[in-house]
Amino acid sequence: MHTQVAILGAGPAGLFLSHLLHLQGIDSIVIESRSREYVEGRLRAGVLEKGTVDALVESGVGERLLREGLRHKGINFRFGGRTAPLDIRGLSGDKHVTVYGQQEVVKDLIAARLAAGGKILFNVEAKEIIGVESASPKIRIVSEGSEQEISCELVAGCDGFHGISRPSIPADILKVYDRVYPFSWLGILAEAPPITDVVTNVYHQERGFALLSMRSRSLSRLYIQVPNEEKLEDWPDERIWDELDRRLEGKDELKLIRGPILQKGITPMRSFVAEPMSYRRLFLAGDAAHIVPPTGAKGMNMAIADIRVLAPAMTEFFKNKSTRLLDAYSDTCLRRVWKVERFSWSVCSMTHNFPEDTPFDRRMRSATLDYLTSSAASGLTFAENFVGLPLEESLLGDDERDARITMLKDQ
Repeated sequence: MHTQVAILGAGPAGLFLSHLLHLQGIDSIVIESRSREYVEGRLRAGVLEKGTVDALVESGVGERLLREGLRHKGINFRFGGRTAPLDIRGLSGDKHVTVYGQQEVVKDLIAARLAAGGKILFNVEAKEIIGVESASPKIRIVSEGSEQEISCELVAGCDGFHGISRPSIPADILKVYDRVYPFSWLGILAEAPPITDVVTNVYHQERGFALLSMRSRSLSRLYIQVPNEEKLEDWPDERIWDELDRRLEGKDELKLIRGPILQKGITPMRSFVAEPMSYRRLFLAGDAAHIVPPTGAKGMNMAIADIRVLAPAMTEFFKNKSTRLLDAYSDTCLRRVWKVERFSWSVCSMTHNFPEDTPFDRRMRSATLDYLTSSAASGLTFAENFVGLPLEESLLGDDERDARITMLKDQ
């Protein structure tokens, strides 16, 4: 088999790249080790930045997103037994985020690719990337027990943290920056109506973090901070509900509506960045290149942002025979990636208890949340990051950025 772009991974990054390339008349094949049912059913983040929504809608795959997505104009922080709202829309210049599950984005993209005759190879394992230093890389795959090769001109590694793409970059070139946090999230999907109409971050000084979110008007997505060594079998449904209620204790009553728990799992927390995000004819995107803790809800948004840079670069390569944008891809993305990593790390640090904390540390954490929700300046900074940094900001040179800062100060 031959294609112009071989794409490893049928997550949001790989599917969106294939979709955007198709709109430009560029052929691609998406290689996915899991089944279509598995890919469309796995639950991931569901908070979309405005830029992510705009990109999906403008590319023609946003009809259901606009119809079913829940727009959030704010966010709540609960600490010290009280709930403090943050007016995201007012602070960010009338912008908002949209709650729409990652699995729904994946369903929409798969439907669009298949309707257009796109090639998605499900249940096919990519074993090796060969010859990325050459003009004709190959992907060695195993399909129904037999080995085959796919030849291409460019390779997009969108196959996640555990995929083969990132290890295909020579070890003496690849640098990784990693932080593993000393806690995890125990998350549930419950058939229960949300008790708030916006995402609510909860900080309890003694018990730690909790998150109240939703997937629809009848489904709640809820999380609690737990130690890394916790086992799921030690958390029966009633214990989870009881712990959530304890973390919501306070002056203003906030009582969850309990319902059947449909899914539950424990997710470790880490921050991770790989540099560079490209090597010769191989380009990393999404979780293959970077991981953020789910605080801030940036994972899928970062993947889509990568593709918003990579798709035009690949288009210029095929249409104009130019590598200018491809050569700049890694640096362009990493500048934004590190800003988003900083935001996710900061939200994690100010809402979670750490084993080494002293009582002073926990009081300072509450003071930080109090300042965030009572200061317009602090709220503005959070809102700007929460709705999503504009993609073009990451493309500015130092002189142009300094000039823009000066202009804002003069206004």
